[in-house]
Amino acid sequence: MPSRAIRAIVRNQRVYSVPTSATVRTAAHMMKEYRVGALMVVDGDQLIGIFTERDALFRVLAGNLDPDRTSVGDVMTANPTTIAPDRPMGHALHLMHEGGFRHLPVAENGVPLGMVSIRDALGMELIDFEQEVDDRDAIAEILG
Repeated sequence: MPSRAIRAIVRNQRVYSVPTSATVRTAAHMMKEYRVGALMVVDGDQLIGIFTERDALFRVLAGNLDPDRTSVGDVMTANPTTIAPDRPMGHALHLMHEGGFRHLPVAENGVPLGMVSIRDALGMELIDFEQEVDDRDAIAEILG
């Protein structure tokens, strides 16, 4: 079971968050821009929810809601399961498996520090692969 500390995984992460008043469209644009599958929903500096790509698909699109008029607060998962930064990645994987979700906010005293996902379990191998793909795409674009 992976023993890397969560703190090491989120050490250099930027926290991507929105207030409950943000529209679903705004959140979706942020997720696209930052290439993330979930945003933390905050009230001040406190984590109060999570908004994921699945929420956008199942609760908004499949629910026939208007993404320009629906606030993240109306369709987020409130009071999400979180993990403390001193816990091992193996514990995060257990929580994600048991809860049936792919993103797990990392928080300390309610303050979000980052997010771990199923992809983090693959570690550096996935990062290296993604960099190779990005490099290949950039070369192909240059060579046209």
